[in-house]
Amino acid sequence: QLRLVESGGGSVQAGNSLRLSCTASTASGSSTHRYAIGWYRQSPGKEREPVAVIDSRDGFTAYADSVRGRFTISRDNARNAVYLQMNALKTEDTAVYYCVAAPPWVSTFLALRQEVVGWGQGTQVTVSS
Repeated sequence: QLRLVESGGGSVQAGNSLRLSCTASTASGSSTHRYAIGWYRQSPGKEREPVAVIDSRDGFTAYADSVRGRFTISRDNARNAVYLQMNALKTEDTAVYYCVAAPPWVSTFLALRQEVVGWGQGTQVTVSS
């Protein structure tokens, strides 16, 4: 069974940075490299929205308009991890951030919505003014 674990959330002031990490594993061991990995977030009273995604094959990425230029998704298969570097954080970035896994070729939000195969438990990011 696929298990996704996020880490790196916390509370920061606006303008600062955080880096989230996601690792995927199964009973066979580390599996992050086998999946495209995306990040969703959900704020209170709002629908869950995709933030970024990176495929497993070519490093293709996609970003929500609200984070493009501030957030960077990357992967380090040697460390079995995908990262979401979040810079210039805004109060509206406050949310629970979820790591999701999808087939390795997924690199768009449309495909991500249709192909997600696993979710992490979420990590809270709080940005104060």
